Formats: sequence, C-alpha cells, structure tokens
Amino acid sequence: MTNIGIILGTTRPGRVGHQVAEWVAEQGSQHDGVDVEVVDIEDYGLPIFDEPQSPLLGSYTHAHTQKWSNKIAEFDGYVFVTPEYNRSIPAALKNAIDYLYGEWNNKAAGFVSYGSNVGGARAAEHLRLVTAGLQLAGVRTQVSLSLATDFTAFTTFTPGDRHNSMLRQLFTEVTAWADALAPLRRP
Repeated sequence: MTNIGIILGTTRPGRVGHQVAEWVAEQGSQHDGVDVEVVDIEDYGLPIFDEPQSPLLGSYTHAHTQKWSNKIAEFDGYVFVTPEYNRSIPAALKNAIDYLYGEWNNKAAGFVSYGSNVGGARAAEHLRLVTAGLQLAGVRTQVSLSLATDFTAFTTFTPGDRHNSMLRQLFTEVTAWADALAPLRRP
C-alpha cells in the first residue's frame, strides 16, 4: 500500500478547506493500493519556525516539531490542499513545510487548490516551487476549484463530477511517483 497524506494547508477560522480535504481523502481511499489520511496542520500548533538549527540537520529540540516530523515521515507522498491567499499559499502552510526537510525528500506531491480567482492555481504553482526545493516530485495533474462555482454561497463545497476524474488521475500519478521514488528514500 502507498501511504498518502492529505495536507490541509489552512488554519483560518471559518475555513472551507476541511471540506475539500475530506473529499480528496474520500476519493483517494477508493484508489487501489492507496491508504490516505488527512493531516490538518492546525492540529500541530506550530509557532513561527522556532528551531535553533536548520531542518537540513533533522535535529529537533521542540516536542511540536518532533510530533510533526513523525507524522510527515509516515507518508510516501502527499496531496496538498491549499487556498489561494494573495496569489500564494497561506503562511501557516509555508511555515509547516519549512519546519522539516528530510521527511519530505524523494516523495511525490499532488496539488488541489481553491480560490476566488483561477481556482487557486497561483497558490498551487507557488507551492510547486516550494516543494521542488524539498526534493518532492510534483505531478502534472492538479485540481483547481472555484469558490464561485464549486461552493454554494462560497462556504459549502459542492464539487462537480468533472473534478472526480481529475482527482483520480492525480492519485494515479502521485502513487506511481511515490512508488518509483521509494528506493531513494532514507531508511
């Protein structure tokens, strides 16, 4: 089984991202050979990066960092669920990503974005740049959701069937890349 973490990348009160993440997890769990788990960064209480050493060293002094490290290390790949904030990703997501390095290496990443303009595509593109620096292999297919057409009253997620096929393809790609990269991962 390929273990995929669905990273919920927002901590904002009133967020709608949890609806999207649960949909991604539900669709992913129907994919053969895949185990999925939603990982909500809000559950980890990460302050602004506060480790005294670079994450490159993997030497953590804080319990919150070790807890985050242990969770992220469990996965073979990830699907990041992110809103678009000011043409980029939320600060909380960038902060959570920056806490670690080796735990992300040689794994696959897919991207599901949402926003009021272009379905959060600019956030996903920014996230691709960030994750590439962590040796995450970003897959081609991505799902972009519009707050205007894929949500009722901008608050209740109501995805169209057209997104299901793209999400299935995204999981196919993430799984293939995660499996292909397995020999390169640290023990």
